[in-house]
Amino acid sequence: MPELPEVETVKRGLAPTFEGAQILSVDQNRPDLRFAFPDGFVSRLTGRTVSALSRRSKYLLADIDSGDVLVMHLGMSGSFRIENEALNETPGSFEYARNRNPKHDHVVFHLQGSHRARIIYNDPRRFGFMDLIPRKQLADHRLFRDLGLEPLGNDLSGEALARLFRDRKTPLKAALLNQKLIAGLGNIYVCEALWRSGLSPLRPAGSLVTKAGRATKKADLLAFNIRETLNDAIKAGGSSLRDHAQTDGTLGYFQHSFAVYGREGEPCRTDGCKGTVSRVVQSNRSTFHCPSCQT
Repeated sequence: MPELPEVETVKRGLAPTFEGAQILSVDQNRPDLRFAFPDGFVSRLTGRTVSALSRRSKYLLADIDSGDVLVMHLGMSGSFRIENEALNETPGSFEYARNRNPKHDHVVFHLQGSHRARIIYNDPRRFGFMDLIPRKQLADHRLFRDLGLEPLGNDLSGEALARLFRDRKTPLKAALLNQKLIAGLGNIYVCEALWRSGLSPLRPAGSLVTKAGRATKKADLLAFNIRETLNDAIKAGGSSLRDHAQTDGTLGYFQHSFAVYGREGEPCRTDGCKGTVSRVVQSNRSTFHCPSCQT
């Protein structure tokens, strides 16, 4: 499933075409994806203008001038591609073969902006979904009301981690993956951020907090490295594991920079460390770390 950097990359790729464009028409080629489309999905979008495109956790949010928000989730294999009718081509080059079978093109947005374009949603596994939610109801909607703070913003700090993790005995990695605490963090980038911070994924989350409830230096370092890891991945275009691709069809390359993820049995990349990357299973997910330098 695409993680936060992949979704942020898709958002930035869609924004120049989507934002400010009028939706001339929508092709809805099936009644459902993971869930049924909302009633009036096509009619509520047709003729409307996309005023802004944003991201919350792993959701894409397109504000519509009607007051609705088009909520989009990529699921396991969902992706968007942009076809610019003025140029009659799909921008970008394809490093690897990518699923473009039209039978999986489930939603097509026909747009009029500075020129005509189409944004096509393709999803072979159909684990993604789309919904329309009034903006004034969004914060209290079941999808969003329990989401934690955003890890890319200024809200994430050592003190924020101390507030969230105080007295928690749950393993650190599990706490970081708890979407009610921090929204959008996923397995890959948590493993990488913990390695950069020299922290074991198995240590209690509360060990990053002093008895007085303040952040330790390790908490400050972890907050910094979470942001840095995510930003580095976004700059690289995300990680092209499985089906992820950017909106122009090219693939991200952050996976070439993985220090621990997927590197079981390989030497640790920490300077001076002679340890070996190990894999353990936590909550049915693979955790990669170096037992020698992550403590």
